[in-house]
Amino acid sequence: MADTKAPSASPATSKQPLKGSSANAKSVLLRRARELALVPALLLLLVLGAFVNDSFLTERNLISILGASAALAMVVLAESLVLITGKFDLSLESVVGIAPAVGALLVLPAAASGWGTDLPAGLALLAILGVGAVIGGFNGILVVKFKLNAFIVTLAMLIVLRGLLVGATKGKTLFGMPDAFYTLATTTFLTVPISVWLAAAAFGAAGLMLRYHRWGRALYAIGGNADAARAAGIRVERVMLGVFIIAGALAAVGGLMQTGYVGAINANQGQNMIFTVFAAAVIGGISLDGGKGTMFGALTGVLLLGVVQNLLTLAQVPSFWIQAIYGGIILVALMIARVTTGRAQD
Repeated sequence: MADTKAPSASPATSKQPLKGSSANAKSVLLRRARELALVPALLLLLVLGAFVNDSFLTERNLISILGASAALAMVVLAESLVLITGKFDLSLESVVGIAPAVGALLVLPAAASGWGTDLPAGLALLAILGVGAVIGGFNGILVVKFKLNAFIVTLAMLIVLRGLLVGATKGKTLFGMPDAFYTLATTTFLTVPISVWLAAAAFGAAGLMLRYHRWGRALYAIGGNADAARAAGIRVERVMLGVFIIAGALAAVGGLMQTGYVGAINANQGQNMIFTVFAAAVIGGISLDGGKGTMFGALTGVLLLGVVQNLLTLAQVPSFWIQAIYGGIILVALMIARVTTGRAQD
């Protein structure tokens, strides 16, 4: 009896792994197709832009798109790293404002609305990075160590930091900072601003880290299943805390880029930026459930939104419609994610 049953059981067990591997391969192909789908979409928008306005495809306008998108790219990179671990950080938009403002207040004299400390520009730039890292670390401690809800914690921090920015600047716009505050946006290499090269290098480094380094693989493991990652020997709390700190520092750099691009710091710097950040990350394939997404996808999401905004501006579309369009883009991206992954979203 045992010998007669063995042959019938063998095919069933041999077919199961093939079926599972086929399903996994199909899922990977769908996710890749979703990320790469933005490339032809970008090309289509470039062609459309050429018909909308004769100046769209000029070198000056294309460089302008890249320069305007550099600050957003740094914040999207920061948010993407946090999202891959399955968490949120809404306060990054406020870091874009408060971090460079603190640096400016440290170098500006009291007569120019500063704190009168007359700190050297180099130390002030380090202070900007430090402020971003400290804010990220504080968020990380509340979320990781005290197990508080990341969405609520970072939403509260967004509001707190926005209030601190308005209070510290007294609602005024800060001017007259040292040239170092504007260097990233005003200095060019091969006619392209340094801020663009820096953002590209940051995305490249993050992409390599996520693909080849154990710390990057740990982020995906934590976002996929934190308990399983912990059982596999990954120091989940330490890694997640590090991600929040890095995200805060990256957002601070984004704020410095924004300062150089605008030429000043006002009390509203970074306000409502988080909606655009999420739009770029989501349409770029970063999963809100954690554990999925690539830096290439996130970068194409940034470029797509940059081109869309430039097109709408050249077409003289009112700015409030741009926000509505971004919201629509997020909804469409979520529906595409639902179809391509086949999973319900929490």
